[in-house]
Amino acid sequence: MPVPAVVGTTARVGGKLFFERGAVVHPERNLAYRAFRRLVPATDGYRGTRLVVREGGRLLATPLFLVLVTIEATDVVFAVDSVPAVFAVTDDPFIVYTSNIFAILGLRALFFLLSGALGRLRYLRPGLAAVLVFVGVKMLIAEWWHVPIGVSLGVIAGILAGAIAVSVARPAPTSSPPAPEPPPPEA
Repeated sequence: MPVPAVVGTTARVGGKLFFERGAVVHPERNLAYRAFRRLVPATDGYRGTRLVVREGGRLLATPLFLVLVTIEATDVVFAVDSVPAVFAVTDDPFIVYTSNIFAILGLRALFFLLSGALGRLRYLRPGLAAVLVFVGVKMLIAEWWHVPIGVSLGVIAGILAGAIAVSVARPAPTSSPPAPEPPPPEA
């Protein structure tokens, strides 16, 4: 049985994804960003494509270096986030370990690939929330009832395919600029 904290976190994140709408991202609140700014002397602005520059005899990191640190921290988050999904499929430690290695190697590329399409897939977020809820429930009932791997994969694929299909069938309404007012009548 997976650690109860994993089950609780999975359920919490699933609920948060489902109920949170239009959240504003604040990079300055990111833990990696705050730790970096506190621990590493840095410039206020970019210095071309340089990650580190020497100014006033001191080595300073540039915001570009901070971007690199943040992306790598995101890799760790993706890897940790994939643990509940792996437990939904198997309890085999080898598969859990190797899938996390592949998550670190591949999910960043997949994230950037999908980030452009996320605006058009407006029902993907609730779909992911449903997947997390399914995974959490599956882990909770695993002690009493074993959900076959094929069923788990089918449910997850079905939820994601359904979310994508509904997003394509019912695209978000486009906001068009207001129509110009008619000219005043001539006297």
